[in-house]
Amino acid sequence: MSVDDLKNVSMIELFRIDAEGQAAVLTGGLLALERDPKAADHLEACMRAAHSLKGAARIVGLTAGVRIAHALEDCFVAAQGGRISLAQRDVDRLLRGVDLLLLIAKTPEADIEEWNTGKSAEVETCLTTLEAVLAQSEAAPAVDVPQVDRKISAPSAQPVETNDRVLRVTAESVNRLLGLAGESRVKSGWVKGFTESLLRLKRLQYDTARALDNLREALPLREMDGRAQGALADMHRRLVDCELLLADRLDALDHFERGSVNLSHRLYTEALACRMRPFGDVVHGLPRLVRDLSRALGKEVALEISGEATQVDRDILGKLEAPLGHLLRNALDHGIESPDERRAAGKPPEGTLLVEAHHSAGHLQILISDDGRGVDLKRLRTRVVERNLINADAAQALTEPELLEFLFLPGFSLKDDITDISGRGVGLDAVQDMVKQVRGTVRVTSVPGRGTSFHLQLPVTLSVLRAVLAEIGGEPYAFPLAFVSRIVRLPKHKIDMLEGRQHFDLDGRRIGLVSAHQVLGTVAPPSTGDELPVIVVGEANQSYGVIVDRLLDQRELVVQPLDSHLGKIKDISAGALMDDGSPVLIVDAEDMIRSVSRLVSMGDLARVETGAAAGGEKKRKRVLVVDDSLTVRELERKLLGNHGYEVEVAVDGMDGWNAVRTGNFNLVVTDIDMPRMDGIELVTRINKDPNLKSVPVMIVSYKDRDEDRNRGLEAGAAYYLTKGSFHDDTLVQAVVDLIGEAAA
Repeated sequence: MSVDDLKNVSMIELFRIDAEGQAAVLTGGLLALERDPKAADHLEACMRAAHSLKGAARIVGLTAGVRIAHALEDCFVAAQGGRISLAQRDVDRLLRGVDLLLLIAKTPEADIEEWNTGKSAEVETCLTTLEAVLAQSEAAPAVDVPQVDRKISAPSAQPVETNDRVLRVTAESVNRLLGLAGESRVKSGWVKGFTESLLRLKRLQYDTARALDNLREALPLREMDGRAQGALADMHRRLVDCELLLADRLDALDHFERGSVNLSHRLYTEALACRMRPFGDVVHGLPRLVRDLSRALGKEVALEISGEATQVDRDILGKLEAPLGHLLRNALDHGIESPDERRAAGKPPEGTLLVEAHHSAGHLQILISDDGRGVDLKRLRTRVVERNLINADAAQALTEPELLEFLFLPGFSLKDDITDISGRGVGLDAVQDMVKQVRGTVRVTSVPGRGTSFHLQLPVTLSVLRAVLAEIGGEPYAFPLAFVSRIVRLPKHKIDMLEGRQHFDLDGRRIGLVSAHQVLGTVAPPSTGDELPVIVVGEANQSYGVIVDRLLDQRELVVQPLDSHLGKIKDISAGALMDDGSPVLIVDAEDMIRSVSRLVSMGDLARVETGAAAGGEKKRKRVLVVDDSLTVRELERKLLGNHGYEVEVAVDGMDGWNAVRTGNFNLVVTDIDMPRMDGIELVTRINKDPNLKSVPVMIVSYKDRDEDRNRGLEAGAAYYLTKGSFHDDTLVQAVVDLIGEAAA
């Protein structure tokens, strides 16, 4: 943690951070001591962790924490000296002491004093149980230790160790750093285009020199006086000097370009690494979870974790804890058999759970598997029919992968009874929801009698996106590859009508067709050619073929979140910058599928037009958008352009004033706060100009106070809209109210 960070953190907060780390050491050490009570290294680590916690609690004046940590330390010192041997029940008691310490540390600072006063009874109970550990003997009866109501799950294994020094920085700082690194990467690509233009200049210069040589050869020397010959020679010499200088500068620029690209790539890679954390950070609580649940269920289970050093985006890592817990609970309750069942099946009494993480093919691969009984496919088919999810004949025709997909349905469970561990059918549904949120996939495989495996394929980071670029209405859009199942060029004669809707055949499946123009509200250009470029998005049970104007490329994009003030943009998830610096919007594939489904359910899905769009030749109305924010400017341009308006943009009030005087616009849309000339002055000038006062002006601003609204309307604005209204069609509807539809 940096010095600046320390200035802003209270001592209680520092104690909480310290307690989390030391509790992880204690819990991991105790789980190891449960298997080998005499492991000297784990006893030493636990003793030191308890001693450190005691000192930290004393510094912040937390008497309850000092007493518990001191009691834990005494137990470990006694075990080191051979005076006691830690049995399983003793490990239970010590773990509950660790839980209580962590619960105290997690308590809000305003309530922390209650642990020294109001909650002393709970502390005394814990101390009594820890004293029982020190007073143990072979004949000592087991003490029934009340469970601590843990509001926050304790970590249960030591995190992956690293030699790197750690600094705590805010997520916003990391995101800004990554955004700047991405822009640097884009800017470095500009040099290549400049180099190519200089190469063209070099070729032109070479052609000029050759033309001069031809001129000298065509002019007889005897007909030229000395002055003319000297001028030609001097021109030739200067051209040669220019060629040499340009060649030298090109070589230097080429060297600079390679270094710049390499440096920007390294900068981006390092910035991206700042977002990464080891997979071990999210699995350190799993050994404790498996231990406690397996004991509650009367089962013997060993947990194996591999790939703890695998780097994962912190945003993805933060979403993994709950799904991994659901999958392990599911495996413990449904999959792993009791020791007697396993012996009868010829298996060892102790079951095995495996959690593995690694990188492969640009993705994070996570495997959660068990060696239990597997999924009862016959019972699964019966349950699917009982729930009226499918009829009996169709259920029998389902393949095994199709049948296993029903496990992910909300509220679906193979258990008849509901316990506090499973049976409500919410676990696997939650897993699939999380996987979809991060643009990943999950699949399940099962072998009867040998176990079940869940395979999660997730992006390594949410900051970088592999996407298919397509042109729609003259603008590029990015379709995330995770949601793209196929890209096809569809011959028009293969489009069929089925129940009044257009479909085409893809590997024996009927895929519905929809035009991207109808979903996004853009104007379709005249159709040319005999094939349509189609991007198939969605999953097997709900996918559509989206017709675009032109397929561009596959590309890796640095995701740039849209301004939060804009709200949720329909069918759009984020933005990015192309290599040339131009913006591109990233399609929200799931939102687009929902939009298409709504069109289908309402019967509004239009047939794909293969000829010229109706009204395509009509004159479109022109709108000038004035805003100093690139994000807002581009969003307004795309929104209005997608609804058929011809849109031009200006970067500030002065630029907008110059544009409106030289162009022929039907409407001006402007922000208020801008450099050089603000929106109020722009509105005033337009209304005072006899040639422009008939042009309506709409103000779109973050300012939503009544005085701001009145100030804009008094200046002559015809409409005042806040930018927070972009989540619906308010902007477009306001434009229609002022100047009518796009086509004149």
